[in-house]
Amino acid sequence: MRILLWHGYLLGGTGSNVYTRALARAWQRAGHEVVVLCQEPHPERFDLGGAAVVRPRLDGPLPVFVLDAYEDARPQLLPEMSRADRDRFVEQNAQAVRDQGPADLLVTNHVLLGGPVGAASGLPYVVKAHGSELEFAMRGNAELCAWGRESLAGARAVLAGSEHVVSVLEELVGPDASRVHVVPPGVDVEHLRPRDRQEALAGLLAECRQDPPNPADAYDQRRPDEGGAERLAAFLAGERPTVLYVGKLSAEKGVALLLEALRGLDARAVVVGFGPARAELEAAAGPDVLFTGALEHRHLAHLWPLADVSVTPSVFPEAFGMVAAEAASCGSAPLVARHSGLAEVAAGLEQEYPAHLRHLAAFARGDAADLHAKLAALLALSDGDRAQVQAGARRAAERLWSWESIAERVLAAGAT
Repeated sequence: MRILLWHGYLLGGTGSNVYTRALARAWQRAGHEVVVLCQEPHPERFDLGGAAVVRPRLDGPLPVFVLDAYEDARPQLLPEMSRADRDRFVEQNAQAVRDQGPADLLVTNHVLLGGPVGAASGLPYVVKAHGSELEFAMRGNAELCAWGRESLAGARAVLAGSEHVVSVLEELVGPDASRVHVVPPGVDVEHLRPRDRQEALAGLLAECRQDPPNPADAYDQRRPDEGGAERLAAFLAGERPTVLYVGKLSAEKGVALLLEALRGLDARAVVVGFGPARAELEAAAGPDVLFTGALEHRHLAHLWPLADVSVTPSVFPEAFGMVAAEAASCGSAPLVARHSGLAEVAAGLEQEYPAHLRHLAAFARGDAADLHAKLAALLALSDGDRAQVQAGARRAAERLWSWESIAERVLAAGAT
Protein backbone atom coordinates (compact mmCIF):
# COMPACT_ATOMS: atom_id res chain seq x y z
CA MET A 1 0.00 0.00 0.00
CA ARG A 2 0.98 3.61 -0.45
CA ILE A 3 0.15 5.43 2.79
CA LEU A 4 0.30 9.14 3.55
CA LEU A 5 0.63 9.97 7.25
CA TRP A 6 -0.20 13.58 8.13
CA HIS A 7 0.97 15.06 11.41
CA GLY A 8 0.86 18.80 11.94
CA TYR A 9 3.72 18.97 14.42
CA LEU A 10 7.22 17.66 15.20
CA LEU A 11 8.64 14.16 15.46
CA GLY A 12 10.56 14.45 18.75
CA GLY A 13 9.19 14.16 22.26
CA THR A 14 6.22 12.09 23.33
CA GLY A 15 2.55 11.51 22.53
CA SER A 16 1.38 11.95 18.95
CA ASN A 17 4.93 12.70 17.79
CA VAL A 18 6.08 9.24 18.90
CA TYR A 19 2.89 7.73 17.48
CA THR A 20 3.68 9.18 14.05
CA ARG A 21 7.27 7.97 14.02
CA ALA A 22 6.40 4.49 15.16
CA LEU A 23 3.54 3.98 12.70
CA ALA A 24 5.69 5.14 9.80
CA ARG A 25 8.49 2.80 10.81
CA ALA A 26 6.19 -0.20 11.34
CA TRP A 27 4.48 0.26 7.97
CA GLN A 28 7.77 0.70 6.14
CA ARG A 29 9.12 -2.47 7.72
CA ALA A 30 5.97 -4.29 6.64
CA GLY A 31 6.71 -3.36 3.02
CA HIS A 32 4.41 -0.37 2.54
CA GLU A 33 5.43 2.93 0.96
CA VAL A 34 4.97 5.71 3.51
CA VAL A 35 5.18 9.49 3.22
CA VAL A 36 5.06 11.51 6.46
CA LEU A 37 3.86 15.13 6.24
CA CYS A 38 4.86 17.11 9.32
CA GLN A 39 6.55 20.30 10.54
CA GLU A 40 9.75 18.62 11.74
CA PRO A 41 12.76 20.72 10.64
CA HIS A 42 15.25 17.89 11.29
CA PRO A 43 13.69 14.60 10.13
CA GLU A 44 17.14 13.07 9.63
CA ARG A 45 17.43 12.79 13.41
CA PHE A 46 14.66 10.19 13.61
CA ASP A 47 14.32 6.56 12.55
CA LEU A 48 11.29 6.35 10.28
CA GLY A 49 12.33 3.08 8.68
CA GLY A 50 13.02 4.79 5.38
CA ALA A 51 9.71 6.67 5.08
CA ALA A 52 9.87 9.90 3.10
CA VAL A 53 9.23 13.19 4.92
CA VAL A 54 7.56 16.27 3.44
CA ARG A 55 7.20 19.56 5.29
CA PRO A 56 4.12 21.53 4.17
CA ARG A 57 4.63 25.25 3.73
CA LEU A 58 3.02 27.49 6.36
CA ASP A 59 2.28 31.17 5.80
CA GLY A 60 0.55 31.72 9.11
CA PRO A 61 0.55 30.46 12.71
CA LEU A 62 0.83 26.82 13.73
CA PRO A 63 -2.35 25.80 15.59
CA VAL A 64 -1.48 24.14 18.92
CA PHE A 65 -3.32 22.92 22.00
CA VAL A 66 -0.66 23.89 24.56
CA LEU A 67 1.86 26.66 23.93
CA ASP A 68 5.46 25.55 23.48
CA ALA A 69 8.48 27.08 21.78
CA TYR A 70 9.16 26.00 18.19
CA GLU A 71 12.42 26.47 16.32
CA ASP A 72 10.95 28.07 13.21
CA ALA A 73 7.17 28.11 13.54
CA ARG A 74 4.85 30.58 15.23
CA PRO A 75 2.49 28.64 17.52
CA GLN A 76 -0.94 29.93 18.43
CA LEU A 77 -3.61 28.27 20.53
CA LEU A 78 -6.22 26.81 18.20
CA PRO A 79 -9.24 28.41 19.94
CA GLU A 80 -7.59 31.83 19.57
CA MET A 81 -6.87 31.54 15.84
CA SER A 82 -8.98 33.41 13.32
CA ARG A 83 -11.10 31.41 10.92
CA ALA A 84 -9.02 32.76 8.05
CA ASP A 85 -5.79 31.46 9.62
CA ARG A 86 -7.36 28.08 10.34
CA ASP A 87 -8.68 27.76 6.79
CA ARG A 88 -5.30 28.77 5.35
CA PHE A 89 -3.55 26.13 7.44
CA VAL A 90 -5.97 23.44 6.30
CA GLU A 91 -5.70 24.36 2.62
CA GLN A 92 -1.91 24.56 2.62
CA ASN A 93 -1.66 21.16 4.28
CA ALA A 94 -4.36 19.60 2.09
CA GLN A 95 -2.51 20.88 -0.98
CA ALA A 96 0.71 19.34 0.31
CA VAL A 97 -1.15 16.03 0.64
CA ARG A 98 -2.60 16.31 -2.87
CA ASP A 99 0.87 17.11 -4.23
CA GLN A 100 2.02 13.64 -3.20
CA GLY A 101 -0.19 12.07 -5.84
CA PRO A 102 -2.37 8.97 -5.51
CA ALA A 103 -2.38 7.00 -2.27
CA ASP A 104 -4.34 4.06 -0.93
CA LEU A 105 -4.96 5.74 2.41
CA LEU A 106 -4.35 9.01 4.25
CA VAL A 107 -4.04 8.76 8.03
CA THR A 108 -4.26 12.07 9.90
CA ASN A 109 -3.56 12.92 13.53
CA HIS A 110 -6.02 14.89 15.73
CA VAL A 111 -9.70 15.54 15.08
CA LEU A 112 -8.63 19.15 14.57
CA LEU A 113 -6.94 19.85 12.36
CA GLY A 114 -6.37 16.36 10.96
CA GLY A 115 -10.06 15.89 10.21
CA PRO A 116 -10.39 19.01 8.02
CA VAL A 117 -7.11 18.25 6.24
CA GLY A 118 -8.32 14.74 5.47
CA ALA A 119 -11.71 15.98 4.30
CA ALA A 120 -10.09 18.52 1.96
CA SER A 121 -7.51 16.11 0.54
CA GLY A 122 -9.79 14.17 -1.79
CA LEU A 123 -8.26 10.90 -0.56
CA PRO A 124 -9.78 8.11 1.53
CA TYR A 125 -8.84 9.08 5.06
CA VAL A 126 -8.74 7.88 8.66
CA VAL A 127 -8.52 10.27 11.63
CA LYS A 128 -6.67 9.38 14.83
CA ALA A 129 -8.16 11.26 17.77
CA HIS A 130 -5.80 12.23 20.58
CA GLY A 131 -6.75 13.57 23.98
CA SER A 132 -4.95 16.88 23.56
CA GLU A 133 -7.18 18.48 20.95
CA LEU A 134 -10.34 17.20 22.61
CA GLU A 135 -9.56 18.36 26.14
CA PHE A 136 -7.42 21.46 25.57
CA ALA A 137 -8.99 22.99 22.47
CA MET A 138 -12.44 21.59 21.70
CA ARG A 139 -14.07 21.10 25.10
CA GLY A 140 -16.31 24.07 25.79
CA ASN A 141 -15.95 25.45 22.25
CA ALA A 142 -19.12 24.71 20.29
CA GLU A 143 -17.72 26.06 17.03
CA LEU A 144 -14.67 23.80 17.10
CA CYS A 145 -16.77 20.79 18.11
CA ALA A 146 -19.10 21.41 15.16
CA TRP A 147 -16.14 21.73 12.80
CA GLY A 148 -14.73 18.46 14.11
CA ARG A 149 -18.09 16.72 13.68
CA GLU A 150 -18.37 17.94 10.09
CA SER A 151 -14.82 16.90 9.21
CA LEU A 152 -15.24 13.36 10.56
CA ALA A 153 -18.38 12.71 8.50
CA GLY A 154 -16.41 11.63 5.46
CA ALA A 155 -13.74 9.60 7.25
CA ARG A 156 -13.54 5.89 6.65
CA ALA A 157 -12.76 5.41 10.33
CA VAL A 158 -12.07 7.37 13.49
CA LEU A 159 -9.45 5.84 15.77
CA ALA A 160 -9.47 6.30 19.54
CA GLY A 161 -6.65 5.16 21.78
CA SER A 162 -8.93 4.03 24.59
CA GLU A 163 -12.55 3.70 25.64
CA HIS A 164 -12.06 6.96 27.53
CA VAL A 165 -11.32 8.78 24.27
CA VAL A 166 -14.39 7.15 22.70
CA SER A 167 -16.54 8.59 25.49
CA VAL A 168 -15.03 12.06 25.03
CA LEU A 169 -15.56 11.86 21.26
CA GLU A 170 -19.20 10.94 21.82
CA GLU A 171 -19.63 13.79 24.28
CA LEU A 172 -17.98 16.52 22.21
CA VAL A 173 -18.31 15.48 18.59
CA GLY A 174 -20.79 12.62 18.25
CA PRO A 175 -19.27 10.75 15.28
CA ASP A 176 -20.98 7.76 13.68
CA ALA A 177 -20.36 5.12 16.31
CA SER A 178 -20.07 2.37 13.70
CA ARG A 179 -16.89 3.97 12.36
CA VAL A 180 -15.15 4.51 15.71
CA HIS A 181 -12.45 1.93 16.50
CA VAL A 182 -10.42 1.56 19.68
CA VAL A 183 -6.79 1.10 18.67
CA PRO A 184 -4.33 1.93 21.46
CA PRO A 185 -0.92 3.47 20.85
CA GLY A 186 1.93 1.01 20.59
CA VAL A 187 5.35 0.18 21.96
CA ASP A 188 8.58 -0.81 20.20
CA VAL A 189 8.98 -4.01 22.21
CA GLU A 190 12.23 -4.93 20.46
CA HIS A 191 14.02 -1.70 21.34
CA LEU A 192 12.33 -1.16 24.70
CA ARG A 193 13.18 -4.32 26.61
CA PRO A 194 14.45 -5.34 30.03
CA ARG A 195 18.23 -5.03 30.49
CA ASP A 196 20.49 -5.84 33.41
CA ARG A 197 21.67 -2.88 35.44
CA GLN A 198 25.25 -2.84 34.20
CA GLU A 199 24.22 -2.96 30.53
CA ALA A 200 21.49 -0.36 31.02
CA LEU A 201 23.67 2.14 32.86
CA ALA A 202 26.53 1.78 30.38
CA GLY A 203 24.11 2.24 27.48
CA LEU A 204 22.48 5.30 29.04
CA LEU A 205 25.79 7.03 29.68
CA ALA A 206 27.01 6.19 26.18
CA GLU A 207 23.90 7.78 24.66
CA CYS A 208 24.27 10.86 26.86
CA ARG A 209 27.86 11.31 25.69
CA GLN A 210 26.54 11.57 22.14
CA ASP A 211 24.31 14.53 23.02
CA PRO A 212 25.31 17.83 21.41
CA PRO A 213 26.10 20.81 23.66
CA ASN A 214 23.13 22.61 25.17
CA PRO A 215 24.64 25.59 27.04
CA ALA A 216 22.55 27.86 29.26
CA ASP A 217 23.02 30.88 27.00
CA ALA A 218 21.58 28.98 24.01
CA TYR A 219 19.39 26.49 25.86
CA ASP A 220 16.97 24.34 23.85
CA GLN A 221 14.35 22.83 26.16
CA ARG A 222 13.60 20.07 23.65
CA ARG A 223 17.12 18.66 24.02
CA PRO A 224 18.89 16.98 26.96
CA ASP A 225 20.52 19.17 29.58
CA GLU A 226 24.24 19.82 29.33
CA GLY A 227 26.48 17.29 31.08
CA GLY A 228 23.87 14.57 31.26
CA ALA A 229 26.33 11.68 31.35
CA GLU A 230 28.22 13.01 34.34
CA ARG A 231 25.10 14.03 36.25
CA LEU A 232 23.33 10.71 35.70
CA ALA A 233 26.43 8.66 36.49
CA ALA A 234 26.78 10.40 39.85
CA PHE A 235 23.07 10.34 40.66
CA LEU A 236 22.53 6.68 39.75
CA ALA A 237 25.63 5.38 41.52
CA GLY A 238 24.85 2.62 43.99
CA GLU A 239 21.82 0.39 44.40
CA ARG A 240 19.32 2.81 45.90
CA PRO A 241 15.66 2.36 44.79
CA THR A 242 14.84 4.52 41.78
CA VAL A 243 11.56 6.14 40.69
CA LEU A 244 11.15 7.61 37.21
CA TYR A 245 8.81 10.16 35.64
CA VAL A 246 8.80 10.79 31.88
CA GLY A 247 6.53 13.42 30.36
CA LYS A 248 5.59 17.06 30.12
CA LEU A 249 6.43 19.33 33.03
CA SER A 250 3.09 21.07 33.34
CA ALA A 251 0.46 21.29 36.05
CA GLU A 252 -1.94 18.78 34.54
CA LYS A 253 0.71 16.02 34.49
CA GLY A 254 0.79 15.74 38.28
CA VAL A 255 4.56 15.97 38.83
CA ALA A 256 4.01 18.13 41.94
CA LEU A 257 1.86 15.30 43.32
CA LEU A 258 4.71 12.86 42.72
CA LEU A 259 7.20 15.12 44.51
CA GLU A 260 4.84 15.29 47.48
CA ALA A 261 4.40 11.51 47.52
CA LEU A 262 8.16 10.92 47.46
CA ARG A 263 8.65 12.67 50.79
CA GLY A 264 9.69 10.22 53.46
CA LEU A 265 10.59 7.44 51.03
CA ASP A 266 14.11 6.07 50.89
CA ALA A 267 14.29 6.48 47.13
CA ARG A 268 15.76 8.71 44.45
CA ALA A 269 13.75 10.02 41.50
CA VAL A 270 14.66 11.02 37.96
CA VAL A 271 12.32 13.49 36.23
CA VAL A 272 12.56 13.55 32.45
CA GLY A 273 10.88 16.18 30.28
CA PHE A 274 10.39 19.84 29.60
CA GLY A 275 7.58 22.31 30.04
CA PRO A 276 6.43 25.53 31.67
CA ALA A 277 6.44 24.20 35.24
CA ARG A 278 10.03 23.00 35.30
CA ALA A 279 11.52 25.88 37.31
CA GLU A 280 8.78 25.69 39.94
CA LEU A 281 9.01 21.92 40.23
CA GLU A 282 12.80 21.90 40.42
CA ALA A 283 12.71 24.52 43.17
CA ALA A 284 10.30 22.36 45.17
CA ALA A 285 12.32 19.15 44.74
CA GLY A 286 15.05 18.09 47.11
CA PRO A 287 18.51 16.64 46.44
CA ASP A 288 17.06 13.18 45.85
CA VAL A 289 15.41 14.32 42.58
CA LEU A 290 17.32 14.85 39.33
CA PHE A 291 15.81 16.79 36.41
CA THR A 292 17.41 15.80 33.09
CA GLY A 293 15.54 17.92 30.56
CA ALA A 294 14.14 16.19 27.50
CA LEU A 295 15.48 12.75 26.64
CA GLU A 296 14.89 10.69 23.52
CA HIS A 297 13.94 7.04 23.22
CA ARG A 298 17.59 6.16 22.61
CA HIS A 299 18.20 7.31 26.21
CA LEU A 300 14.95 5.99 27.68
CA ALA A 301 15.52 2.48 26.35
CA HIS A 302 18.35 2.31 28.92
CA LEU A 303 16.86 4.53 31.65
CA TRP A 304 13.55 2.69 32.07
CA PRO A 305 15.26 -0.63 32.93
CA LEU A 306 17.12 1.19 35.71
CA ALA A 307 13.87 2.33 37.35
CA ASP A 308 12.16 0.18 39.96
CA VAL A 309 8.92 2.12 39.44
CA SER A 310 7.78 4.45 36.63
CA VAL A 311 5.01 6.82 37.68
CA THR A 312 2.38 8.47 35.48
CA PRO A 313 0.63 10.77 37.99
CA SER A 314 -1.54 12.88 35.66
CA VAL A 315 -4.40 14.72 37.31
CA PHE A 316 -5.95 15.63 33.93
CA PRO A 317 -7.61 13.05 31.63
CA GLU A 318 -5.19 11.14 29.39
CA ALA A 319 -6.12 9.51 26.10
CA PHE A 320 -3.90 6.56 26.92
CA GLY A 321 -0.66 6.21 28.83
CA MET A 322 2.04 5.56 26.29
CA VAL A 323 4.96 6.20 28.65
CA ALA A 324 3.50 3.69 31.11
CA ALA A 325 3.20 1.07 28.38
CA GLU A 326 6.79 1.80 27.30
CA ALA A 327 8.01 1.46 30.88
CA ALA A 328 6.18 -1.87 31.10
CA SER A 329 7.97 -3.08 27.98
CA CYS A 330 11.29 -2.40 29.74
CA GLY A 331 10.21 -4.28 32.86
CA SER A 332 9.91 -1.14 34.98
CA ALA A 333 6.78 -1.42 37.13
CA PRO A 334 4.29 1.22 35.94
CA LEU A 335 2.23 3.02 38.58
CA VAL A 336 -0.52 5.13 37.02
CA ALA A 337 -3.31 7.36 38.25
CA ARG A 338 -6.53 5.34 37.96
CA HIS A 339 -8.62 7.42 35.58
CA SER A 340 -9.34 7.99 31.87
CA GLY A 341 -7.07 6.10 29.48
CA LEU A 342 -4.56 5.40 32.24
CA ALA A 343 -7.08 3.13 33.93
CA GLU A 344 -7.11 0.99 30.78
CA VAL A 345 -3.33 0.63 30.97
CA ALA A 346 -3.71 -0.45 34.60
CA ALA A 347 -6.34 -3.00 33.58
CA GLY A 348 -3.97 -4.50 31.02
CA LEU A 349 -1.23 -4.78 33.64
CA GLU A 350 -3.56 -6.32 36.21
CA GLN A 351 -4.44 -9.10 33.78
CA GLU A 352 -0.79 -10.20 33.87
CA TYR A 353 -0.05 -9.62 37.57
CA PRO A 354 -0.66 -12.27 40.25
CA ALA A 355 -3.81 -11.55 42.23
CA HIS A 356 -2.03 -10.35 45.37
CA LEU A 357 -0.11 -7.68 43.42
CA ARG A 358 -2.79 -6.28 41.11
CA HIS A 359 -3.57 -3.37 43.42
CA LEU A 360 -0.07 -1.99 42.76
CA ALA A 361 -0.75 -1.05 39.13
CA ALA A 362 -2.58 2.19 39.99
CA PHE A 363 -3.38 4.75 42.67
CA ALA A 364 -6.32 7.06 43.29
CA ARG A 365 -6.28 10.16 41.11
CA GLY A 366 -4.79 13.20 42.83
CA ASP A 367 -4.20 11.29 46.08
CA ALA A 368 -0.61 11.85 47.23
CA ALA A 369 -1.07 9.59 50.26
CA ASP A 370 -2.21 6.67 48.12
CA LEU A 371 0.62 7.28 45.66
CA HIS A 372 3.09 7.32 48.57
CA ALA A 373 1.67 4.06 49.93
CA LYS A 374 1.78 2.30 46.54
CA LEU A 375 5.32 3.50 45.89
CA ALA A 376 6.41 2.25 49.31
CA ALA A 377 4.80 -1.14 48.68
CA LEU A 378 6.39 -1.54 45.25
CA LEU A 379 9.83 -0.55 46.50
CA ALA A 380 9.54 -3.01 49.40
CA LEU A 381 8.59 -6.06 47.30
CA SER A 382 10.51 -9.26 47.79
CA ASP A 383 12.80 -10.30 44.96
CA GLY A 384 10.26 -12.92 43.89
CA ASP A 385 7.30 -10.55 43.82
CA ARG A 386 9.34 -7.87 42.05
CA ALA A 387 10.27 -10.37 39.35
CA GLN A 388 6.61 -11.30 38.90
CA VAL A 389 5.60 -7.64 38.48
CA GLN A 390 8.39 -6.98 35.99
CA ALA A 391 7.61 -10.08 33.95
CA GLY A 392 3.88 -9.33 34.01
CA ALA A 393 4.43 -5.78 32.80
CA ARG A 394 6.56 -7.04 29.93
CA ARG A 395 3.92 -9.65 28.95
CA ALA A 396 1.24 -6.96 28.90
CA ALA A 397 3.34 -4.80 26.56
CA GLU A 398 4.04 -7.67 24.18
CA ARG A 399 0.42 -8.87 24.12
CA LEU A 400 -1.42 -5.57 23.97
CA TRP A 401 0.80 -2.79 22.67
CA SER A 402 3.42 -3.93 20.12
CA TRP A 403 3.61 -1.48 17.19
CA GLU A 404 3.43 -4.23 14.58
CA SER A 405 0.00 -5.32 15.76
CA ILE A 406 -1.19 -1.72 16.22
CA ALA A 407 -0.10 -0.74 12.68
CA GLU A 408 -2.02 -3.67 11.23
CA ARG A 409 -5.13 -2.70 13.21
CA VAL A 410 -4.98 0.89 11.90
CA LEU A 411 -4.88 -0.32 8.29
CA ALA A 412 -7.67 -2.81 8.95
CA ALA A 413 -9.86 -0.01 10.31
CA GLY A 414 -9.10 2.09 7.21
CA ALA A 415 -10.10 -0.76 4.90
CA THR A 416 -13.67 -0.84 6.23
